[in-house]
Amino acid sequence: MAGLLLAGCNAVVMKPHGDIAQQQAQLIVTSTLLMMLIIVPVIALTLFFAYRYRQSNTEATYTPDWDHSTRLELIIWGAPLLIIIALGAITWISTHKLDPFRPLDRIAADKPLAADVKPLEVYVVSMDWKWLFIYPEQGVATVNELAAPVDRPIHFRFTSTSVMNTFYVPALAGMIYTMPGMETQLHAVINKAGVYDGLSANYSGAGFSGMRFKFHGLSDEEFARWVDGNKTGGSALTRADYLQLEQPSAKEPVRRFASVEPGLWSAIVDRCVDGKKMCASQMMAIDAAGGAGKGGVASTMRSPWRDADGVQRERTVVAGLCTPTNPLGLPIETASAATPKN
Repeated sequence: MAGLLLAGCNAVVMKPHGDIAQQQAQLIVTSTLLMMLIIVPVIALTLFFAYRYRQSNTEATYTPDWDHSTRLELIIWGAPLLIIIALGAITWISTHKLDPFRPLDRIAADKPLAADVKPLEVYVVSMDWKWLFIYPEQGVATVNELAAPVDRPIHFRFTSTSVMNTFYVPALAGMIYTMPGMETQLHAVINKAGVYDGLSANYSGAGFSGMRFKFHGLSDEEFARWVDGNKTGGSALTRADYLQLEQPSAKEPVRRFASVEPGLWSAIVDRCVDGKKMCASQMMAIDAAGGAGKGGVASTMRSPWRDADGVQRERTVVAGLCTPTNPLGLPIETASAATPKN
């Protein structure tokens, strides 16, 4: 009777509207049924043995010296082994087939992907406590609202501003982690028009419960109008605006940006949006070249340093590559060699 109370719930996890999520739901069903082949007989036999060989049943066979049966051993160990082999094979195949980094080869079970279809690119940034979605091809961005055309592959690229989060649209695909200074990916598709819930599935602080958004599955015409609406009703997303946006705020309303400053996504991943410090990729390049030695000398400078005894000394320190003529920290070979480093 308690199970009947769930009849009115939206079982979107097991009945999603995206092909990737549908395959994942089918994987859960298949794995559960395979395990039930062992679980159900074991539970049934446990109840049967408890009843059949109870102390009060004098008709049951009593064999106190019995301790081995080759036939039973084969059944007890063989059947679970076959199930484990089957589950292992399914896991191996599905792990590669449903790899989030793997581009789609179909948009539905009966719809192979056409060779000339280009995925929709969407950059996703998890913040405290809101979501920023950047559409590089369309040149727009939104806060806490996501949209995509039906039956068109979507290529998501994820990162985070401060702590790890989890992007999750149950109707679309499984959960994907977002991490600061790193980039994760997801290829997915929505097959039915509608408005679906999206959320963060990894606790990230006080405003976590309000870190939700709506995902709109639209027709091509509706998506074009949605993009045009962002361009006409939004403002520009500059680096300065982004630095203000990434400040912690809970239950942020939907916001729209008509344009996005070039290079913003790379700077977000590289953790150098403000242009006042060296980008992570530049630090890694110095490390790859052997640290602050010959290979990294272009990214260092001499600076006064007062040691523990109060003695002023000159030491070599890592310097940011941003300059008055290169405020975005572009690669050193593209900047003027004569410009003093900050």
